[in-house]
Amino acid sequence: MAKTNVETIKAAIEPVINELNLELVDVDYVKEGGNWYLRVFIDKLGGVDLDDCQTASEKVDVVLDELDPISQAYFLEVSSPGIERPLKKPADFERFKGHLINVTTYAPIDGNKSFKGKLIGYSENGVEMEVEGKSVLLPAEQVAGARLAVEF
Repeated sequence: MAKTNVETIKAAIEPVINELNLELVDVDYVKEGGNWYLRVFIDKLGGVDLDDCQTASEKVDVVLDELDPISQAYFLEVSSPGIERPLKKPADFERFKGHLINVTTYAPIDGNKSFKGKLIGYSENGVEMEVEGKSVLLPAEQVAGARLAVEF
């Protein structure tokens, strides 16, 4: 499925998710084995529980039935993004300032493509982190992915 269809699905289901006082974190559409999966990741302060996921799944299913954006059979899964939550939107970076994060880049920066450190901030210039006591700015166009890091 084209990336634009995933964006269409996000736009269609986000209002429903927001009505439930939940946040739409991400939507993935992937093939695993012989089956297709539409995965919807939701969150809220304090985390989501099984009831949140079930309610969101029921509401999202109604929207998807009306929209019918996917021609082949698929399984709908609604869940938490987990403890290593992806950071996708500027608001995610703002919310998790001061937290430990992992960032990967498309090309090496100072010989590295993987960075772990404390999130200082985010702007159109990129992700600013403290890595091993030094401030590092990773250009936005080079950031392949960012996630919360597990702290033990």
